[in-house]
Amino acid sequence: MTTVSSTPQPAMQLRELIFGAACAAAVRAAARLGVADALGDRPATAEELAATVKTEPRPLDRLLRALSCYGIFAETEDGKYVHTEMSRLLREDTPNSLRYISLWCTEPWTWDAWPRLDDAVRSGRSVFPDLYGKGFFDYLHQDARESAEVFDRAMTTSSKQSAQDIAGLLDLTGASSVADIGGGQGHVLASLLEKHPTLQGTLLDLPTVVANPDPRLRDGGALASRVRIVPGDCRDDIPVQADVYIIKNILEWDDESTRRTLANVVRAARPGARVVIIENLVDDSPSMKFTTAMDLLLLLNVGGAKHTKASLVSRMAEAGLKVGEILVVNPYLHAFECTVPE
Repeated sequence: MTTVSSTPQPAMQLRELIFGAACAAAVRAAARLGVADALGDRPATAEELAATVKTEPRPLDRLLRALSCYGIFAETEDGKYVHTEMSRLLREDTPNSLRYISLWCTEPWTWDAWPRLDDAVRSGRSVFPDLYGKGFFDYLHQDARESAEVFDRAMTTSSKQSAQDIAGLLDLTGASSVADIGGGQGHVLASLLEKHPTLQGTLLDLPTVVANPDPRLRDGGALASRVRIVPGDCRDDIPVQADVYIIKNILEWDDESTRRTLANVVRAARPGARVVIIENLVDDSPSMKFTTAMDLLLLLNVGGAKHTKASLVSRMAEAGLKVGEILVVNPYLHAFECTVPE
């Protein structure tokens, strides 16, 4: 009698990986259709869900069956569908929703760029100028406004989620001022100011970014009286003095931009100031499948790279920072505690 092993053999595992695009496309379709939002706490048939999300029942059933193979939704014995922990993360109203991250990582331009990965590996450069005749962010804001909006919402969601973890982790006892360098809309800064009522804060980022800060930091916002907003490019200058500098997820450009940013921090800071650098790592991390994929996407779209622990420590040391403790923020982020030498 022939038995079938429950463990996929290498050939089957590789076949499944080769069809990885089908899984990503299925997640994107479910997110765009709002299937997770349509499914409540009771089991529902594909026909019931199709009526809500306005699709044909049989193709929706096929989509849900494919997703359930990955633990995204589950099919009951009587052919209905129920939520799983992962499918709930596609709901827009769930805490720590991944709906916009799912959309961002599967935007139309990604399907043009991924097949060119071998070209990017050969050249070490972004494929965007060849694909679209312009750089990634120029393309995004000039030719793909809907994708730019998805990017903004994905980054906002991700930043809000990590901001609470960072605020809970960092001990800012004794500090009177903190600067969030390249801090986007200031979600991390706002969380730190909420936790420390006497702290003063500065947010520095590009003019188009800081023009729309976290509502808590705007004029009339709950934290506005303790915040200074500085438009600028940290690669050119950092005209800010603070006891603590936060640098999160911005040292993933080309090496020269990273060196200039770190050099500008050291130049601006007083001796003894703390510099906390927070990044995803492509090694020594439980989220390596995710971070290594993001690393390859960075190569494709902007020619950037995620760091290993060693490469990040090396950049800090080259800039003249004294590297101290390395803290785990969450499964996706590490915080490197540094000081500016006396």
